Amino acid sequence: MVHNRIDPPFTRYLDSDGRPLGELPAWAGDSDALVGLYRQMLLTRLFDQKAVALQRTGRIGTYAPTLGQEAIGVAIGSQMRAEDVLVPYYRDTAVQLMRGVRMEDILLYWGGDERGSDYAEPLAAQDFPICVPIATQALHACGVASAFRIRGEHRVAVTTCGDGATSKGDFLEALNVAGAWQLPVLFVVNNNQWAISVPRRIQCGAPTLAEKAVGAGFPGEQVDGNDVLAVAERVRAALERARQGKGPTLLECISYRLCDHTTADDASRYRSAEEVNQAWREEPIKRLRAFLAGRGQWDEEREQALVGECQARVQEAVERFETFAAQAPQ
Repeated sequence: MVHNRIDPPFTRYLDSDGRPLGELPAWAGDSDALVGLYRQMLLTRLFDQKAVALQRTGRIGTYAPTLGQEAIGVAIGSQMRAEDVLVPYYRDTAVQLMRGVRMEDILLYWGGDERGSDYAEPLAAQDFPICVPIATQALHACGVASAFRIRGEHRVAVTTCGDGATSKGDFLEALNVAGAWQLPVLFVVNNNQWAISVPRRIQCGAPTLAEKAVGAGFPGEQVDGNDVLAVAERVRAALERARQGKGPTLLECISYRLCDHTTADDASRYRSAEEVNQAWREEPIKRLRAFLAGRGQWDEEREQALVGECQARVQEAVERFETFAAQAPQ
């Protein structure tokens, strides 16, 4: 059998201990921007922990955690413009918070109340609601991007999915039409190694998921999904490429799902504690914190202050969520 191997470019700026591996993007010299990324990642994780606790106590329904994958969504949100449109999937708490969606609205949605999808914030009002059916959102994003192209607008549709979604027909159809029409759309794949209980190694025969873009006629890249600097830089470049009329990009973010697939799952039944422990050594928040501390931009006092601030914000959101009166069936 003949196989012509494709090696997509791979980007990583920080090692697992937060040490720079070479020259960083120019914008990484802005300490306020880096601290802002860290703040959002920590807020996402603390909100995520509270949402899981609410589900365990029967106050919301099934919830899809983001533990260990915070860098991807925060990086996406940091680079999108207000006029861009997010077409998310169910593990996108981080980017939704970056786009201005209120925490109480996210809780409403996972509590089965569709008022949680009625985003009132100007930044999020044009974004699509969470999509639970696997990969269908990829085609929706192509429709949005097609409208941008027809109108001559320099806007980009950004859609996300997990590694399992790349095996679905809708995803492959979306790649095909995006490439054929050279649409201004960015596909971000969170390759967290598990499609529920199906490991990445048996999902696809290709060495990477990024190379699926090649057959559709546009670039595919890999990036360390635990390195928020790397993800943000490659998202920035892909968005700029789309705005210049150069078409779509597929960005495969290599991460690891430290949590269960959802609160209805028990991942300990199909993966080893050793594997999970190894993945914890790569997780993104620890990595960025170490980088900031190494540059003298972070310390334990600031850490504790930020934890307290974020916990207070989360608790206030929970209290607002609990004041919503249930709607009568119609």
